[in-house]
Amino acid sequence: MEQRAKIAIIVAGGSGTRMGTAVPKQFLELAGKPVLYHTIAAFINAYADMQVVLVVPEAHFAPAQQVLDSFAAPPPVTLVKGGETRFHSVKNGLQQVTGQAVVFVHDGVRPLLTTTLIRHCYEQALIHGNAIPVTDLKDSIRETGGNSNKAVNRENFKIIQTPQTFLSEQLLPAFEVPYNPLFTDEATVVEKQGHPIHLVPGEDRNIKITRPLDLVIAEALLKQ
Repeated sequence: MEQRAKIAIIVAGGSGTRMGTAVPKQFLELAGKPVLYHTIAAFINAYADMQVVLVVPEAHFAPAQQVLDSFAAPPPVTLVKGGETRFHSVKNGLQQVTGQAVVFVHDGVRPLLTTTLIRHCYEQALIHGNAIPVTDLKDSIRETGGNSNKAVNRENFKIIQTPQTFLSEQLLPAFEVPYNPLFTDEATVVEKQGHPIHLVPGEDRNIKITRPLDLVIAEALLKQ
């Protein structure tokens, strides 16, 4: 299989409002380390040649540096200032990508992803141009509109996760377009350029930590 440079753009711009804490959720403690530590470690442990671009608001540079300093050996991480939206933050991170690479874009508050998922996304992106991890809906869902609602088939829907993974030649040009509020993730940006999106199985443990309950769940999963 072709080998390429591997760059993980980890976006950690959360403010902690839903957590109800003064500390942004990416810096909250999980099993004795900040959430963000676990996220970074997952990527640098997956591939020896992984480079990480950590995108955080300028106000969070000091705590982000403390996370990096807590590694036993200095991790291959470049700190980059975040933007007004996720789109702008990712765009800032992409400025660190030179030459052909496989680029992973990941939420800083998804600390439980596995090496298996990272490697599968890499391999599938090499084949298909991109790889977007998804999981099945387990609950019944209804579509609402106006004053009415109707049941819809959950089999037709998927829950999107990260790392959303792309060949750089697909991702970089896609982010040259003006910002659009409909860009909710990187796949929507790439899709807008006419590229089909390739879905791969995500992981149930790859949860996003946004509420206090999520920290309890993540702690339990780490102990398994």
